[in-house]
Amino acid sequence: MLRVHFSELDLARVRVAVRPDALWETVLSFHRLRENRAETVYGKWRSEARNRLNGEARLLAPLIPSRGYFPDFLTPAEGVIGCDAAMSALRAIPGERLNAELSGLPAARALPGWIRDLAQGERKSLDRLISTLRAYHKAAVAPYWPHIQARIEADRVARGRALLDGGADGLLASLPPTMRWRAPVLEVDYPVDRELWLRGRGLLLLPSFFCRGTPVTFRNPDLTPVLVYPVEHARCGLSLRTGQLPAVASGPGAGSGAASGAGSGSARTLGKLVGHTRSAVLLEVGGGCTTSELARRVGVSLASASQHASVLREAGLVHTLRQGGAVLHTLTPLGAALLRGGAAGERVFGPPAPLPPVVTSGRGPSSGRG
Repeated sequence: MLRVHFSELDLARVRVAVRPDALWETVLSFHRLRENRAETVYGKWRSEARNRLNGEARLLAPLIPSRGYFPDFLTPAEGVIGCDAAMSALRAIPGERLNAELSGLPAARALPGWIRDLAQGERKSLDRLISTLRAYHKAAVAPYWPHIQARIEADRVARGRALLDGGADGLLASLPPTMRWRAPVLEVDYPVDRELWLRGRGLLLLPSFFCRGTPVTFRNPDLTPVLVYPVEHARCGLSLRTGQLPAVASGPGAGSGAASGAGSGSARTLGKLVGHTRSAVLLEVGGGCTTSELARRVGVSLASASQHASVLREAGLVHTLRQGGAVLHTLTPLGAALLRGGAAGERVFGPPAPLPPVVTSGRGPSSGRG
């Protein structure tokens, strides 16, 4: 079990990541890629990704074991800005840190030559790592980014409502069952026993599409505290063949904000297309709402609101997340694009928001990592 210890200052500095992290999703997806489970969530994605890869998995496998520790430097804090920023941060990591973290791999003595050279600070090996990660991300993660973004945005809406209703205590208590808030300690299911003292630095909660089961954090306690946890998944899973992905920019962006961008002309046109009641339902879902709230806002019965939301969900326009005894509806990227009247290729999400200062280097590993 991982025990995360909070002070009053830490509670004031708890935050939820503004968007998916490009390299956390990349590294965790590599774990999912090597699984052989017949499943709904990752099955189609796994088949599609394997067909597009070209040797990247063989190169990454020694760095990212199927279980246990992988080096912290693979997931720099800049990953939440985007893939390019993460690769620039990775390129700037000092050789001493590379050596310290690579020595923590379970098969360090049997690593391929290029990884041993990487541990010695060889820049050509670092360039090879970056190009391999970039190629893997392009093949296995980037094509699905709008879908990944939608799941993370839905989780952010749920956490935001918990924060508004109950403050930091409510936010921490709303996390998935693998995490239990017993103030002032957050108990987390974890492969090893660890104590993480935040010491006034706060905690970044990072919902992840490809995280499965238990949450993950850095091995090095001196890095900016991050807790990566799995989001709830839709039954349809992840596939480019579902017909539910809009033609939007594939890079990371920020929150949906779709309803505010829907003009009256777009709303009238949408009403002609899907019907005025269902158009009103889609508009009201824009900022996130429960079924009861949706019924009140649109002026329909609870059963009718539930039925309309179900139809929109099956069409790939709405994502539904269970939150306690209620369900929370949010827009998917396709729903946001339809609501905005966006043409193919229009960027649905806004520009990245500024990030708080982060620590991008540390003194090497000290204890187990999930």
